[in-house]
Amino acid sequence: MSLLAIDIGTSRAKGVAFNASGTILAHQESVYSPEFPRPSFAELSAETFWSAFRDLCRAISNGLAGDPVEALCICSHGETFVCVDSKGNALGPAILNLDGRAAIESDWCAETFGTKKLFAITGLVAHPMYPLPKLIWLRKHAPEWFEAARFLPVVSYLLERMGLPSVVDYSLASRFLAFDILRQCWSDEILAIGGISVRQLPEAVAAGTEVGKLSKEVARELGLTAGLPIVVGGHDQACAALGVGAIEEGKVSDSAGTYECLAVVTRQPQLGDAAFAANLNSYCHVAPGLFLTLAYFPSGIMVEWFCDLIYGRCKTETGASNFADPSRYAPLEEQAPQGPTGLCITPNLIGTCHPDFNPQARGVIWGIDPTSNRAQIYKGILEGIAMEFAAIGACLEHVTGPFDVVHATGGGTRSRLGVRLRASLSGKKIHLLASPEAVCLGGAIVASVVAGRHRDISAAVRAMVKAGTVVAPDGREAASYQEQFRRYQALSSATRNLGQHRSNRSKEKSQ
Repeated sequence: MSLLAIDIGTSRAKGVAFNASGTILAHQESVYSPEFPRPSFAELSAETFWSAFRDLCRAISNGLAGDPVEALCICSHGETFVCVDSKGNALGPAILNLDGRAAIESDWCAETFGTKKLFAITGLVAHPMYPLPKLIWLRKHAPEWFEAARFLPVVSYLLERMGLPSVVDYSLASRFLAFDILRQCWSDEILAIGGISVRQLPEAVAAGTEVGKLSKEVARELGLTAGLPIVVGGHDQACAALGVGAIEEGKVSDSAGTYECLAVVTRQPQLGDAAFAANLNSYCHVAPGLFLTLAYFPSGIMVEWFCDLIYGRCKTETGASNFADPSRYAPLEEQAPQGPTGLCITPNLIGTCHPDFNPQARGVIWGIDPTSNRAQIYKGILEGIAMEFAAIGACLEHVTGPFDVVHATGGGTRSRLGVRLRASLSGKKIHLLASPEAVCLGGAIVASVVAGRHRDISAAVRAMVKAGTVVAPDGREAASYQEQFRRYQALSSATRNLGQHRSNRSKEKSQ
């Protein structure tokens, strides 16, 4: 018997089946491309999410003749939502987390609610990525949608398509900027001021809740067995933390994908002045009774952009980019120069995150000359990512306390050069897991408890999470980067200020 977890991302969906010991039995991926119909808009047909989910279920089930699926758990990226009518039909494309249309509404939220009060309730600072400002945008610019719609995160939408209750777990609900993380319910106060009814949002439940069983009709469409229990997963970052075994206070996970996220497990959300000043996120873990405090920055998107730039967009059968293919970056790593490149490259293609959260900031490449080549620039990108990793690690330590070990997963860990640079420049030991699919493993851990394979989350983690290699920091390498790191910090500070000026000009034009 097997445990199936599906992880729906912004541009890629993964399905992985595990046994009760955490061994991968089957793995499939589906890729698709976000659409950018207008400046600041980022959308994707809701049907694309359903098609990817359906195809993954079918493909994996077909490869598990001797190990039929006994429970299915669904996980997802955060912030993206679908507007649906009373019958569950999508009223338009999903509005993605990358979408920045609601910058003015985000500022209005901060001013109207008060930034500290908003943070104290939700554990978040106002930002255009979150659904709350976008719902207010819809109320103003698409009132016919807003009045008729319910607003469902991707997991909730898929549950509704299966004819099951369209609930959401606490971790994904926490990404709305309207969820009271201490009371674990929607904030009546925030919704009232935003003009949103709680009836327009899904019911919030604990991750690991069994929401129902597959009907014969839906099971036939998905290639699964009728009566299969369906389990609510959670936010991909929270599931990744669970998938690396981060269920103890102070344990740190790193999920290195399009964004790179460092998360510290805490018993209580970190809502004090230091966390607020650093704009940290603190919200519900998928592990019961725990919270995650996290900091993140754009990471893999810079590698993807550069590989697409020099090789052309890598096409798959669906026409989407496959930036995780090691054949794209392995030659660059082999040709990379020894020692520091001297380049300063900030990976902020889609804005900065912690500590300043400026969506208008942009990436910068400084230091190239006529001798610069693609391998040098590629390594410079990895150096910039490692420097951002070190910076947000220090930001977290200031709030949650010091740590020496980071448990890492995600596509970014496939680059051993990138992992080594992260370790050396941050001074942290980086523990790589035996399973590269931590998000789906987190989902399978949750499913294993529902299926009765393990007594509880702790027992499932002990049985299913396996350690891999450890990459230790190299003090000599760190010392060689001191001057470049200082230049990088100066450049980063200066360009963040430039981004703020750009943001102010954009606001003036829009008023």
